[in-house]
Amino acid sequence: MPSRPIVLFTDFGYEGPYVGQMKSVLNHLAPDAPIIDLMHDVPHHRVQAGSYLLGALFEDCPPNSVVVAVVDPGVGSDQREPVMLKVADKWIVGPGNGLFSNVVHRTTGVEASVITWRPERLSASFHGRDIFAPVAAQISCGQLPANQACDVSTVANLDWPLDLSEVIYIDAFGNAMTGLRATTISGDEDIRIGDVTLARASTFADVSPGVAMWYEDSLGLAEIAVNQGRADQKFMLSIGSSVSTAKSKA
Repeated sequence: MPSRPIVLFTDFGYEGPYVGQMKSVLNHLAPDAPIIDLMHDVPHHRVQAGSYLLGALFEDCPPNSVVVAVVDPGVGSDQREPVMLKVADKWIVGPGNGLFSNVVHRTTGVEASVITWRPERLSASFHGRDIFAPVAAQISCGQLPANQACDVSTVANLDWPLDLSEVIYIDAFGNAMTGLRATTISGDEDIRIGDVTLARASTFADVSPGVAMWYEDSLGLAEIAVNQGRADQKFMLSIGSSVSTAKSKA
């Protein structure tokens, strides 16, 4: 049986050794598994923002894939357990700190387990390399590590809403992605940032250069942008900035 693809989703950044160390472990333990760098610039330490990004991205991960998702400010502590989820034909491996909450909210039939397997060498500060990558490699190769079934509430914050009225990611262009699914915003609603109201557009070209709007992005989320400008600077947006919806005055 071919190895399952392994998808990496982290807040490690593209600089430094961390992603490379994880990929070295994966290549050693699952040399035939395709490795996909989905995202390594999840906002640092922002578990909730990461959860909504992962929820939006998960559906398009390859069939039968193993997603290694690591945003883990509590690494090495008793604040969370290392866990794995089976979601239909896919697996997710990572910290049980709420990072998988939006995936759980968006899907049904999730099976959750605490990972009880441990390697001979275990760093207190890098479970991505020492636990999550080896476990993902085992699953990719058709093996299951030692685990204990648990309630999904162990791995997900079930109190978090399905949609989050906050900025969860700002891209290199200054566009601000929110945790709101665009399909939940009716045609007669605008997005508000403080006292500013932004009308919906389908494409950047719908508005003149320098004009702000919101649109449904490629992940299906409501995103705030300025045509040929930076929405983050124009509206002083950062991760966690609040947004809301309001009936259009037009």
